[in-house]
Amino acid sequence: MSAQKMDFIQQELSEVKKKCQQQIEGSELVACVPVIVRVHMIKTKHKQLTVCLQFSKKYPDTPIVVELKSKTLSDNLLNGLERMAENEAKKILGQQQVLPVLKFIRNFIDENPLCVCSEEIRFIKRDLISDCDDLKLKQKTSQILLKTVQDQYYMNLRITVPDKYPIEQVSIDTSDHNWPELLKTNFLSQAVEISRQCVQPPLKRKPKDPPFEPKPAIRPICEFLIRDCIKKYPRQTCPVCNERALSENPKDIVTQPFDAKFVERVYCGHLFHHGCLDQYLKTPPFTGGKKCPSCGLRIYHNKWKVTPELAEARWAHQEARKRELDEVVDFLE
Repeated sequence: MSAQKMDFIQQELSEVKKKCQQQIEGSELVACVPVIVRVHMIKTKHKQLTVCLQFSKKYPDTPIVVELKSKTLSDNLLNGLERMAENEAKKILGQQQVLPVLKFIRNFIDENPLCVCSEEIRFIKRDLISDCDDLKLKQKTSQILLKTVQDQYYMNLRITVPDKYPIEQVSIDTSDHNWPELLKTNFLSQAVEISRQCVQPPLKRKPKDPPFEPKPAIRPICEFLIRDCIKKYPRQTCPVCNERALSENPKDIVTQPFDAKFVERVYCGHLFHHGCLDQYLKTPPFTGGKKCPSCGLRIYHNKWKVTPELAEARWAHQEARKRELDEVVDFLE
């Protein structure tokens, strides 16, 4: 490298030392020598990275070499940001590039709050949604908008990601859907609970449990909502009658809670027709509680809170009444 170019670099390094921490919020100048410029940037605990800049042999006529490191941001995001930063440097060849590149990287972090969950968004695109679905990112409002479709059923989901994610809890709601209202409420309530469990320690901690650490919630929330609910339920059959639980056309959904075809969701997650479930829960055996025919787990539902002992007593009483009536009929005949 010529003496002239070395003087240029020394001059630029002097500028960086004076202005870096003043002009770039949350920055710490770790190293500033001709071999390397290293700056640590922090916005939040999970939005921080280290920028390493190296001068090429023909600098400033060629772009500065950018390397990004982070323990919290994904490698795919960092690789893409490195390319963007180098392209930014190409726009100012022949000029000082260190501060403009640092400012560009900081602005990217500020203007793209969803960068902290880029790997989860990538997973959703790759593994959860299909061609008929739609995903949009609203960086200004820090929101993920999802339209998920299965057969004729759909749900538009809105996930709002707080600035301090994953330490703070995300919020989930729906802007539009054509599901039974009870199922929609159930889906969202359980998704909110998943979100809460990711940021709040359990009330009863086991002695051998490690210290609680908040963890990302977007992936488990979307796995539950998309894979376990929206994509599964339109084709799920009632375990008792083996017919489709939900009507094929959402317009034909039964809304009367005690109608035989009204859809009930039990604790284990399976769907039953109200009439089928009512009949099944009132038919022996009752020992240990009634089990779901699909998964073998005990059935719990707010509409049916009778203990196994009481259920058996009621059934025995009904059978006794039936025998008495049969005897009367036989006598009269």
